[in-house]
Amino acid sequence: MLFKGLEVAQTGLSVQKYRMDIISSNLANANSVDDAGNPYRRKIPVFEEIVDNQGSLPLSKVAIKKVMQDNTPYKLKFDPTNPLADKKGYVKMPNVDPMREMVDMISATRTYEANLTAFNTHKEMLLKSIDIIKV
Repeated sequence: MLFKGLEVAQTGLSVQKYRMDIISSNLANANSVDDAGNPYRRKIPVFEEIVDNQGSLPLSKVAIKKVMQDNTPYKLKFDPTNPLADKKGYVKMPNVDPMREMVDMISATRTYEANLTAFNTHKEMLLKSIDIIKV
């Protein structure tokens, strides 16, 4: 039971790292179109709560449930010289908005930092408790 706080913070750290990886992938593919003309589709992580009922207090942890594709419409770019352009001269581009991705990255980073602070605070409390018991 002593280390449950560390476990909870660790799950938060793990999912935020994974979220940052997905955001990085979205940013890296913001202009990617395959040879068939299919644009990259933005990915979104979906979190789920996992309740740990072992012990006297139930604890909520977090995990990645799945990674979904964002079904918002593709962006259209007017480029009649592009071989992937349709009859009207438009090329379908990925539905990734770099500004939105950067805001999500800042949010994920701040949440990661909050979980790291909680982890370190819990660790320090455990170490101080050990010091008190030693005396």
